[in-house]
Amino acid sequence: MPEQNGEPKRPDPEALLREAATETRGHLKVFLGAAPGVGKTYEMLLSAAAQRRAGVDAVIGLIETHGRAETEALVRDFEIIPRKHIDYNGRRLDEMDLDVILARKPSLVLVDELAHTNAPGSRHPKRYQDVADLLAAGIDVYTAVNIQHLESLNDVVRQITRIRVRETVPDAFLDCADEIEVIDLTPADLIQRLKEGKVYVPVTAERALGHYFSPGNLTALRELALRRTAQRVDQQLLSHMQAHAISGPWSAGDRVLVVVNEHPKAAALVRYARRMAERLGARWTALYVETSRSLRLIEAARDRIAETLRMAERLGGEAVTIPGRELAGEILDYAAKNNFSHIVIGRSARPRWREVLFGSITYEIVRRAGNIAVHVVTGDEKLAPAAQAIDTRAASAPFDLKPYLMSIALVGLAVGCGEVLERFLNAQNVALVFLTAVLVSAVAFGLRAALFASLLSVLAFNLFFLPPYYSITISDPENVVALFFFLVVALIVSNLTANVRAQAMVARQRARTTEDLYLFSRKLAGIVSMDDLLWAISSQVASMLRVRVVLFLPKSGALELKTAWPPEDVAEEADLAAAKWSWESNKPAGRGADTLPGAKRLFLPMRTGRGPVAVIGIDSDKQGPLLTPDERRLLDALADQAALAIERITLSEDFDKAQRAAERDRLQAALLTSISHDLRTPLASILGAADSLAGLPDLSPDDRNALLSTIQEEAERLNRFIANLLDMTKLESGAVAPNMALVDIGDLVGSTLRRADRILADHHIETALAPDLPMVRLDPVLFEQVLFNLLDNAAKYAPAGTMIRLEAGCDGASVRLRVQDEGSGIPQEELERVFDKFYRVRKSDGQRAGTGLGLAICRGFVEAMGGTIEAANRTGGRGAVVTITLPVPDINEPRAKT
Repeated sequence: MPEQNGEPKRPDPEALLREAATETRGHLKVFLGAAPGVGKTYEMLLSAAAQRRAGVDAVIGLIETHGRAETEALVRDFEIIPRKHIDYNGRRLDEMDLDVILARKPSLVLVDELAHTNAPGSRHPKRYQDVADLLAAGIDVYTAVNIQHLESLNDVVRQITRIRVRETVPDAFLDCADEIEVIDLTPADLIQRLKEGKVYVPVTAERALGHYFSPGNLTALRELALRRTAQRVDQQLLSHMQAHAISGPWSAGDRVLVVVNEHPKAAALVRYARRMAERLGARWTALYVETSRSLRLIEAARDRIAETLRMAERLGGEAVTIPGRELAGEILDYAAKNNFSHIVIGRSARPRWREVLFGSITYEIVRRAGNIAVHVVTGDEKLAPAAQAIDTRAASAPFDLKPYLMSIALVGLAVGCGEVLERFLNAQNVALVFLTAVLVSAVAFGLRAALFASLLSVLAFNLFFLPPYYSITISDPENVVALFFFLVVALIVSNLTANVRAQAMVARQRARTTEDLYLFSRKLAGIVSMDDLLWAISSQVASMLRVRVVLFLPKSGALELKTAWPPEDVAEEADLAAAKWSWESNKPAGRGADTLPGAKRLFLPMRTGRGPVAVIGIDSDKQGPLLTPDERRLLDALADQAALAIERITLSEDFDKAQRAAERDRLQAALLTSISHDLRTPLASILGAADSLAGLPDLSPDDRNALLSTIQEEAERLNRFIANLLDMTKLESGAVAPNMALVDIGDLVGSTLRRADRILADHHIETALAPDLPMVRLDPVLFEQVLFNLLDNAAKYAPAGTMIRLEAGCDGASVRLRVQDEGSGIPQEELERVFDKFYRVRKSDGQRAGTGLGLAICRGFVEAMGGTIEAANRTGGRGAVVTITLPVPDINEPRAKT
């Protein structure tokens, strides 16, 4: 594209600073995947291996192979930095040793699982912060992360997969990446890898296929990964162009720019641009160029501009206002700098003769656009956004005599200076002194005072410096010409200077308003409760507009006054009627509006793209209209920000309510299922065995004993179920008070095994208790119930004939007791959920076992006794392991009161 205004293109200073900052830190490459198992770690190792072959000093900071043979084969070729061991609650956790890597200072380090949360006691709480330290030290980093860990997409991923991802990475960190490589697999290929056991073990893979790894989920996550990467690449391209002063556009991706002005057709242009951007899948921006002419627009025209830009934001675009002088040049310069490939502009509304004399902005843009596609749209004035029918008061100040008196003084000073200078200069040069007075008057007091100073200067110059002196008569015709051009120059100078002054004042006012709006938006972003938000909104509007404020929110089909500023304000009947009408019609009502003008306050609906969310009412003791046009536009901006904040908190509260309702329904359904199955099944067995005993008197002794055994077993099972329900009720009501005492773990294990003899009859039991186990302070009755529930759970999920192992050991500060089985294990994403009430892992045959209360009761009892409990899968083979950690008491400590 040709250079605008004949000026050479210069690099953007901010882009140059961003590029310079990257030269002092390490290079970050992120391997981004849509889901686990796509091969991020494997591809990262391949890329690093290629770097090693090229002579780069590459080491492994931390890699998780997940037992995959092909990944482990690549790891063997690298130097591996030993991990740091951290003891936490009696467990040894392995983390990346950041200090060793910084001391070693390799050229390239590989860090897997970027979103990982470090163990307590590490230098940083998150692994991405460790990576930031490595980059700051000038070390290049290869890292891997899945799209579901990106913070801004957390809620989107939860909506898609029904799983909340708790470990996230800020978007700003990903935006700092120098390279992003998407490791992409089609859903069909990933599902095939899952079935082949290349992602999870077969049993876990089978469960994953029915939940997280469904084709729909994988397709949606894949689209998220590709779109997010495309956004980052687009931003990198734009930064490169700005840093190297490259005139756009580069058609690597479409961007749409729509130019708006005060004409009613501008709204149609915005809608056209929105439709075009939607077809192209592109981002779009509405641009308004503010020139000196903008200061002379009537208020109705300014309102149309503001409403058009607000409409663009509601439709999903970005609204931008920039200052400028020459419209075509400013528009094309902005489009080139920001890599816009399409410009939408309205057809010129000027008569043909004006286009011939003064030119056409549309024609200039088409002529100078170069590679940018220009769309000239006729538009329809009927589609303009409806102006809000609100009376506003004039913003003009009362007449002030001071500027005119000061102008007289300045001209008088110029006369005095001219009398002195006339002795050395001719009269024409003295005229410059009067121009100085006009200039000072324009700068200090504005256009009217400057025009007055111009006329007064002409009169004074004629009276005191042109013959005949002290008379308005001019004898020399040459002086007439000189005086005429002096007046013309004075008028032009005063007009230009006054315009610059007005623009500077508007710029200062806009800067103050922008700062206030920015601080207001930051304040709103940090508020999480509705009451705090409403107080912040009302106080901010009241302070910025110097009015009284009331806020209404809908509740049960009616409007309710939620807050007022000052707090003692109340709403009258007329106000309530006006507020209700404003809410229902989505239009202003009340004082100064066309509807219900007799109300005390002016009410406006606060709306977002989804519709109205609240109604704000304002009033003051001033007579007549409440707001100036500028104040009304400021109120619109404040209301828009406040409406978005109200909608955010409302949606959050609705989501929490829906989540609680869903959880309540799930628990009720689980409870009904448990009662209907786990209560009726043993009762049916007991009744059946009792009927057989009563109806068949000639049964053999063996059959009779078998039926009696069935009755006893089912009665015990029923008793356990009822006991679990009672225990859970006690836990939720806070009625569990442990009777703490020093107890030998070995004795409790022995008594529990004897009690569980029947349910463990089909399994091999192995115990491995350390001989030097210390006494532990706990409640023996509650802890025996915990062990019994764990053994019962292991027996349910481990096949008959397999081993159930109990082992206990001490590491000094705590005693750890583990119950291990040889079942199918627990899916990785369900390890924490198994302790939830009524949550039961499906068995391999698709049937559920147990009530879903046993492990929840275990956690409640163990935590009540000051311990912790957690579930995991065995590392050396199939099966699950549940670990209980209890603190070793000080023998001299006093016994806890119960």
